[in-house]
Amino acid sequence: MSHEPAVTVVADLRYTDLVQLLSRYGLALNLLDDDAPITGSYWGEPEAGVVGRTLYVRRDTPLHSLLHEVCHVVCMPGRRRATLLRDAGGDDLEESAVCYLQIVLAGSLRGVGRGRLMHDMDAWGYSFRLGNTRAWFESDADDARDWLVERGLLGRDGAATFALRP
Repeated sequence: MSHEPAVTVVADLRYTDLVQLLSRYGLALNLLDDDAPITGSYWGEPEAGVVGRTLYVRRDTPLHSLLHEVCHVVCMPGRRRATLLRDAGGDDLEESAVCYLQIVLAGSLRGVGRGRLMHDMDAWGYSFRLGNTRAWFESDADDARDWLVERGLLGRDGAATFALRP
């Protein structure tokens, strides 16, 4: 019998908190019906979908999936964002930056925090060289953090700037 790990899902949070977070980046959130296919989902339901600056989720969409797609939109160049449909693309370092930023953003969500999101990422199967998300984030993610700072997406203090990559 297959058992999916318990992770935080969209229904566990206040929808207005998610909308507020995305709106700081000029992004929109579209909450679909529980049985609807998820527009723009790369991995299929219940994973989040993205088209341009709009994120698509259902109540059962994992929060880490929503944040991951948000961070892809934030981290990609504007020319790629303008034609974004489902596949965010990017190289390995950009992917690491996306993972780093999603953890930072989780710290701003009431009732979630960085620790909970790292747990969810591990439970879902994210893999990092040091074996788990926390070890990577705390000890092996300097390149991802530097990438974000160099592009103005994180301040030198490690806080999100809520800017999109130009």
